[in-house]
Amino acid sequence: MTMPLRALTALALFIDAGVHIHLAPGYQGASPAGIGQGNLFLIESAAAVMAGLYVLIRGSRASFAIALMAALSAFAAVVLYRYVDIPAFGPFPAMYDPVWFFEKSLSAVAEGAGTLLAAAGLVLTAPGRRTTHRRASAARPGS
Repeated sequence: MTMPLRALTALALFIDAGVHIHLAPGYQGASPAGIGQGNLFLIESAAAVMAGLYVLIRGSRASFAIALMAALSAFAAVVLYRYVDIPAFGPFPAMYDPVWFFEKSLSAVAEGAGTLLAAAGLVLTAPGRRTTHRRASAARPGS
């Protein structure tokens, strides 16, 4: 049951990573000397790929938790910086981007879907669910 969920969660994270890798060079130019938004995109992409691979290979509760953190943090960032003009702070640049365009929308949808899928994975891999399922299967005649 969890394999399709694992694959879909990983796919959502891979789409998110691909979009960020594609967009990173165009966003780095605004801050060539600092950490830059392009570099943040690449860091986020690496986290999404690693979380996607972990959930795909392992499918454990911990892997779904990491996938949830990666997807939710990316989704929260894209929505926050779309609607709120946060100035630069510390090494982080100002990343306000008040428009939706195809790639940004695609990544937001993938991040939102990844968040929901990873949350579902957490619920399905809860320790109590597995033992309840096994007890129910053992109680059925002919199983």
